Amino acid sequence: MRPERDLFANFERMRREMDELFGDVLDRTGLAASRRGGFSPAVDVFYETPPGGHAVAVVHAELAGVDPDEIGLEIEGRELIIAGNRRAPGEAEDRVYQQLEIDFGPFRRVIPLGAEVVADEARATYRDGILRVELPLAAPEQRTRHVRIVTERFEDLQP
Repeated sequence: MRPERDLFANFERMRREMDELFGDVLDRTGLAASRRGGFSPAVDVFYETPPGGHAVAVVHAELAGVDPDEIGLEIEGRELIIAGNRRAPGEAEDRVYQQLEIDFGPFRRVIPLGAEVVADEARATYRDGILRVELPLAAPEQRTRHVRIVTERFEDLQP
């Protein structure tokens, strides 16, 4: 192993140990909240065609502990935007955290869909901390278009 790698590995180990050592102090003084900038929920994106139905893009977002009333959904072109807020755990005077790993705060996630969708027909459900958004795929345009060719003479182009 090269010495540079050992040096960086030691810094990472020291950072983890410092987080573990001072994490409780930071949480009690309120400094932990200021160092947190929210979080980014994990998402899965896939396509499925229900029996007898039309193809849909499906997005699952892991939002356990988020009030569904604090989740906003927008569709812009080929992107789904999920935004909201996971509230911090309630303060309790007799509570001293040994470990605090569940991220909280505001979040905003832009998910590329990879296909045109029919935004007006999107459906969203929230169950067991998982947000499921179904976006029907837009049918490809089947119409054939003819393009007229205009011919120009060389004389017409002279000033």
